[in-house]
Amino acid sequence: MLGLGQMGQTSDNLIRTRECVINLPSEDLVTHVDRLALTTGKNPVPQKKRDWGYRYEPDKFGLARLTPDGSESVSPPRVRECPVQMEGVVHDWRPFGKNVSANVFEVHIVKLHVDEELLTSNGARPHIDPARWRPLIMSFCRFFGLSGEVHPSRLAESDFMKFVSQGTPSQPASTTIPAAEASPSPDAG
Repeated sequence: MLGLGQMGQTSDNLIRTRECVINLPSEDLVTHVDRLALTTGKNPVPQKKRDWGYRYEPDKFGLARLTPDGSESVSPPRVRECPVQMEGVVHDWRPFGKNVSANVFEVHIVKLHVDEELLTSNGARPHIDPARWRPLIMSFCRFFGLSGEVHPSRLAESDFMKFVSQGTPSQPASTTIPAAEASPSPDAG
């Protein structure tokens, strides 16, 4: 699910083409991403965005000094420098929000590209090693990276992760409900 403002060109593109590429930058690409601040591909720039300081930019790849790469399953290009790229198709979309003009998009990923340096193959199925992946995160318009693991995760040790890394289904833990709890007493009421 993606939530995007209706004033941007990206929302219009997703509605029109029903295709996208979600490029996930790493921390080291922050200056490239920051070059895109206050730019839009929408021409003319909506008045509200102009009031906020946005300007029209027809060549965001050039401005950000990033390289477009052809996609395999969709028309929009991938960003070569991004270590994770997800090609997707829009399954459904709708407007949402009471105090905002936004759209929500249900996107199905049809092709995943991952820099091999991020992968680990301990187990039957290769997967991204979280110790190698340093994603760039934007929170409330500020850039953050990972500063290391802050707390051990029980999910990381779960049967789900064993399945992801080893490719073998685990048996669900059996739960036995005592007969007294399974059905209410005739006296309950």
